[in-house]
Amino acid sequence: MRKYADLINKTFDFPTADFDIQSGGLRFHGVPLMEVIQQFGTPCKITYLPHIGANIQRAKQMFGQALQKYQYQGSYHYCYCTKSSYFEFVLAEALKNDIHLETSSSYDIPIIRRLYDRGKIDKDILIVCNGYKRDLYQQYITELLNDGFQNCIPVLDNLDELPYYEQHVRSPFNIGIRIASDETPRFELYTSRLGVRYSNVVEYFREQLQHNAKVHLKMLHIFVNQGIDDSAYYWSELNRFVEMYCELKKICPTLDTIDIGGGFPIKNSLWFTYDYEYIVEQIIENIQSVCRENNTPTPHLLTEFGMYTVGESGATIYSVLGQKQQNDKEIWYMIDGSFITQLPDIWGLSRKFIMLPINHWDQPYQKVNLGGLTCDSMDYYNTEAHHNEVFLPKIPLNKSLYVGFFNTGAYQEAIGGYGGVQHCLIPAPKHIVIDQSENGTLTYRLFAPEQNSESMLRVLGYD
Repeated sequence: MRKYADLINKTFDFPTADFDIQSGGLRFHGVPLMEVIQQFGTPCKITYLPHIGANIQRAKQMFGQALQKYQYQGSYHYCYCTKSSYFEFVLAEALKNDIHLETSSSYDIPIIRRLYDRGKIDKDILIVCNGYKRDLYQQYITELLNDGFQNCIPVLDNLDELPYYEQHVRSPFNIGIRIASDETPRFELYTSRLGVRYSNVVEYFREQLQHNAKVHLKMLHIFVNQGIDDSAYYWSELNRFVEMYCELKKICPTLDTIDIGGGFPIKNSLWFTYDYEYIVEQIIENIQSVCRENNTPTPHLLTEFGMYTVGESGATIYSVLGQKQQNDKEIWYMIDGSFITQLPDIWGLSRKFIMLPINHWDQPYQKVNLGGLTCDSMDYYNTEAHHNEVFLPKIPLNKSLYVGFFNTGAYQEAIGGYGGVQHCLIPAPKHIVIDQSENGTLTYRLFAPEQNSESMLRVLGYD
């Protein structure tokens, strides 16, 4: 009899840094998941806070070592883009690691205010304000600048954005300009809809900024939608962007920073490989090389890592409610949740997460499809990133099987919605925050119970 554990051990180098088996149950970052299930039940989402700080420190260390290796004359700053996960406990944990913040919309700014009121940040923090800005967003940015948040930098996304700040900000202030990158050759559009096209940047600076005593161009920003990878496309976009920095720097002495956005990937399979150290060194080397060729001082460097910051801290756990065989070949395990409402990246973006059973690793396995509770035909999961099929243990008679999706800590609530009404009125699962005390003891906190019908009735106007 081939056990599920035999399949995993033969296919992967297991255990890994993130997963191991103890007392017959799966552990995630050392957290015994069966204990979580026994205490809180399913469906549930968990956030393991210590991994957030660990990833931040890892990135800061890699960039610091690369700067030292290449004797790079510039500093590195780590920004967290709040859109990846807006939860207070995520921001509070990330801010313990001497980071800065990137915002995307008007209601990011009240979060900034609340963090300041609670002493989590001070007015010296760097706040990079991205996005195509409606009036309220511009108003909130202006109020931050007027209230002494001197390192708040509105990043212009279009050529019509600046006049509002010029009119309403009382003192001289810094700005950035987002450059519109070319999309990946596989994308159906050629140029990003976000940012200012390359051909307009220098002319805009000469006409609007060069002799403007109130506004100082501090930073250029780019984001390559594909993310940071070792491809000719990425290095071409990065080098083209640095060339623009060099061209502007010659006529703009206040420009001293580039923001290369985010894009560090996270594990979506136990086979995942990505040489972070090599990529970081190549980024530093490429920037320095282009600047040397143009006889230009190297800029300070910012990144905006969101998914990398928080993604691998999260997991979503389900019970298998029952088994259905719909034909001679297809076996369905029905879960007590929904992929469409709770893990929308799966059906909306065809994204894969690491999927593993929590228990019954000593049982034989079979090929299955996982089905969600909504009536939508797309509410299923049947392929892994490393394989075209899903295998899970056979369920012993009168026993429960629990299944986990891992590294789900970024974007799922932001994309699928949180606390509102979703497809087929499937409730939001309970959310457990897990931390570790100084002596290594795990602590569990129920952040939010499973959504109840009363909360949905209020949203729908039935109260």
